[in-house]
Amino acid sequence: MEAGKIIPFILVVMFSLQTLMAQNYDESKVGNYRLPELLKTQKRKTVSTIKDWEKIRRPEILNLFENHVYGQVPKDFDDIAFEVTNLDKNAMDGKATLKEVAITVTRNQKSVSINLLMFTPNKAKKPVPMFLVINHRGIKTMDITRQNKDGFWPAEEVIEAGYGISGFDVIDVSPDDKVKFREGVLNQLYPEQLEMNNGMRALGAWGWGAARAIDYFEKDKAVDAGKIISVGHSRGGKASLWFGAQDKRVAITISNESGNSGAALSRRNFGETVERITNHFPYWFCPNYQQYANNENKLPVDQHMLIALIAPRAVYVASAAEDLWADPKGQYLALTEAQDVYELYKVHTNLPAEMPDVNEQIIRPHIGFHNREGKHNMTPYDWQQFIQFADNYFKRH
Repeated sequence: MEAGKIIPFILVVMFSLQTLMAQNYDESKVGNYRLPELLKTQKRKTVSTIKDWEKIRRPEILNLFENHVYGQVPKDFDDIAFEVTNLDKNAMDGKATLKEVAITVTRNQKSVSINLLMFTPNKAKKPVPMFLVINHRGIKTMDITRQNKDGFWPAEEVIEAGYGISGFDVIDVSPDDKVKFREGVLNQLYPEQLEMNNGMRALGAWGWGAARAIDYFEKDKAVDAGKIISVGHSRGGKASLWFGAQDKRVAITISNESGNSGAALSRRNFGETVERITNHFPYWFCPNYQQYANNENKLPVDQHMLIALIAPRAVYVASAAEDLWADPKGQYLALTEAQDVYELYKVHTNLPAEMPDVNEQIIRPHIGFHNREGKHNMTPYDWQQFIQFADNYFKRH
């Protein structure tokens, strides 16, 4: 590095370290906070029936998240086409069938293609449930040759358990970059969204891409399209929750260490904050969200309300004990606060008031949680818990 560039580089590193150290990791300093009322409409009417939830309060909350956090997600397009570009019925030494599917979506005479990768177990006698991963870790993570076996996407273990596993690289819809995120769905299909303060940005685009994958699954006889499991880690976990909240075709929504603006309560003064995340990753969210930096109490929503939008479908939140940045306790508290909506549907989740011990999994009807030992990642241990939860859930549904 040139001498003249060393000092600026050092200053940037020091600033970054100071910012990280400035975040609170002391529970005694969290302070008091008041969450928006989940079952009170904007006209202050108490919601006590499924009808009022589905017709009034749920649409209100969905609209608030669209306008203030993630941006609206357009549903219209002119055409969608599917092409199986690669088929191997003898993958994984005969245990699985591999398909690569080009999903091409056209709007206003412009097109975007998503490359969907998927394995289904050959031993299956009927259509299988499908794990769908919103992958921001790069295509090598989902190596279809299986020469690179990454615990982030443990295809062999999932196939052995009788499930399908699939995924797409978010670069196909919106690159994970503060400049290049426009390239793809946004500038090609929905350029008007970029002009809106409540317009779709990267996280919404990733969920939009996942929805197009389900459009394909509904055509594939090897897949049980009524048993789709959305999975995302970190920023992908944020997208998974927002996607699962909107698309009722998702049977189980899994958020792995999604943290701030994912599963963790925003009003808790712990770990990452709205200020930090909107400063470093503004392109994940609609521009309106930036006004809540250091101003979380003015947010008309909090993340327990996002989880509640998924009810009565299933949701699983995973954390890691050393990932304090993502606030494991804040994620668990959001789950507990969402329970009131499940109760409307007579789903009695009965989560313990206190977060479970490290490596202790909680499985309740429609809700699951674990906080494993270790750092920020998605590991085979996490996947074992996801599979166990899905087994339990689908046995009853």
